[in-house]
Amino acid sequence: MTEVTIWHNPRCTKSRQTLALIEEKGITPTIRKYLDDAPSEAEIRATLDRLGVAPIEMMRPKEAEFKAAGLTRDSAPDVLIAAMAETPKLIERPIVFADGRARIGRPPEAVLDIL
Repeated sequence: MTEVTIWHNPRCTKSRQTLALIEEKGITPTIRKYLDDAPSEAEIRATLDRLGVAPIEMMRPKEAEFKAAGLTRDSAPDVLIAAMAETPKLIERPIVFADGRARIGRPPEAVLDIL
């Protein structure tokens, strides 16, 4: 059986819905509360590769911390990656990993094709 991991924020509705969807499939994922266990820059880079997206597409630019850090949608990729490692609240959630691939659970059903 495929090992599934979710970067989860229990306070987020979409994250809870995605976790429930995974569990409904009979899968017990590894749950990483990424706000408490922040991913490193290397983990973020690997996740971006697995998602196949630009750093800004893995971020929450509407968070107050985004503007407070002086970030914009045009900030350099390395700057955005460093910001996510420093302030994990800026990472879009949830992110699900399975079979060497990853998906952002927005909407939650977006993760189904990798399970």
